[in-house]
Amino acid sequence: MSHPKLWTKDFIIISCVKFFISLVFYLLIVIMSVYAVDEYQASLSQAGLVAGIFILGTLAGRIIISRYIDLIGRRKTLFIGLISNLFTTALYLIQYDINFLLVNRFLHGFTYGISSSAASIIAAQIIPETRKGEGIAYFSLSTILSAAIGPFIGTFMSQKTSFEMIFGLCIVQGIICLLIALFVYVPSLEIPKDKSIIKGFKLSDFIDSNAVPISVVTLILGFCYSSIFTFINLYALENNLVNSASFFFLIYSIAILISRPFTGPLMDVKGANYVMYPGFILFMLGMVLLSSVHNGYMLLISSFLIGLGFGNLQSCSQALTIKVVPQQRVGLATSTYFIFLEFGTGSSPFLLGLLIPFISYSELYAIISVVVLLCFVIYYFVHGRKEGSRLKATAK
Repeated sequence: MSHPKLWTKDFIIISCVKFFISLVFYLLIVIMSVYAVDEYQASLSQAGLVAGIFILGTLAGRIIISRYIDLIGRRKTLFIGLISNLFTTALYLIQYDINFLLVNRFLHGFTYGISSSAASIIAAQIIPETRKGEGIAYFSLSTILSAAIGPFIGTFMSQKTSFEMIFGLCIVQGIICLLIALFVYVPSLEIPKDKSIIKGFKLSDFIDSNAVPISVVTLILGFCYSSIFTFINLYALENNLVNSASFFFLIYSIAILISRPFTGPLMDVKGANYVMYPGFILFMLGMVLLSSVHNGYMLLISSFLIGLGFGNLQSCSQALTIKVVPQQRVGLATSTYFIFLEFGTGSSPFLLGLLIPFISYSELYAIISVVVLLCFVIYYFVHGRKEGSRLKATAK
């Protein structure tokens, strides 16, 4: 049985590109609210909007580029995204007023959506077909690592240096990202460049229907996970666990790093259900434990379980999304996946925030654990029960 090479030069380069793109995002997301308040005397609602409007821009960028990326060209789209992303990062150095900051945050999110989508689509294209699960699992580590390192750097620098220094570091990262991207080779695809398809607007031009079932599962999972990202610090403060909470996402990342070398190949050999079903259970158990923490050890154990659960569910569902479509639709399917994921993560803080005045954080996380269980059931009906027959058809 052939075992094509995964760790090629191009795979390593595009993984590094995705890491640096995401690092800037996660570095800035933890400081922008404070920056808006300190530098522009923004209200708390304005500060929250400064942080959150980036996600709206990202969604807009992903939706638009999903339609045009193969007309423009995947490599060319990547460079359009990286150059415009670097430009909008540099605009943070211009301090005008809060409205200018809001517009730039939206534009930065828009350019991030373009460049991040292009990098993910290119990665999905160059990963060998027989190693999709393993390849996506490793590629997604670039985002996992940036999600662990970025907030730490942002928090540390905000305490030790100026915001201008932070923005300067982000600009340097953008330049490095652009330079290393010059060396990536993207194989050409035989995709008809029919300009007539850009006329009119159809939902199928932006969303791949075959990718929707798995993407719906991803939306719910992202909604659940975002509850942690949004409220964990407040929950830890309420329970006097602030010191332990600072290690939450580090332990989360370690759990993913430990498990990825096994879960990716397991999916390719045995099928997605061998990763997805245990992932749902571990994610649910992690949320149950999180809802009842009494000490730092319980908090960190819950983060480890959530990392094993959600971390692998995320990469496995992304791999599934591109497995159910032909090569020519990988770009649209990948964009569909991220559109649903980011809609879930972006809407969660607002919707769950409406519940907080009426329930405790502990009760919120208990409810989220039930939602994860429901997501388990939804996955079974939209894909899980058909996975066995799909594997048999692929093997023939």
